[in-house]
Amino acid sequence: MHVPVQVDYGVRALVDLAEHSNKGAVRASEIAGRQSIPEQYLARVLHTLQRNGITRAQRGPTGGHELAKSPDEITMGAVMSTLGTPISLVSCLDNASNCVCSPKCGQRGVWQEVEQAMWGVLNSTTIADLVERAKVNEREAIAV
Repeated sequence: MHVPVQVDYGVRALVDLAEHSNKGAVRASEIAGRQSIPEQYLARVLHTLQRNGITRAQRGPTGGHELAKSPDEITMGAVMSTLGTPISLVSCLDNASNCVCSPKCGQRGVWQEVEQAMWGVLNSTTIADLVERAKVNEREAIAV
């Protein structure tokens, strides 16, 4: 499975917004700098997230971006659905007629299970979970 770069950038930006939510709106340039994301690309990602109700933006000198929902309400699955292209591990999962082996194929069911497990993980992992994981990883890195 390949995760599109816009999904990776979107998740990183949402985690950054969650980590800095106590400071109000956050400028895209700040997120881009902290997350090593090209600012123009990030602007497009944030615009798509805003259009889909995941973030909101304010213009002006005190403007910036912030989460439109609580971090525990935003799942990675929602980000993948918003920013990614439809993902099927193999083409026959979307359309069984794409495969001449479909009626007798032993693999198709396995790929369906893998895809369901993937979406299960993405739909049950929130931005809040990722913020917490980052804190744990940071504490462990310091302890070493």
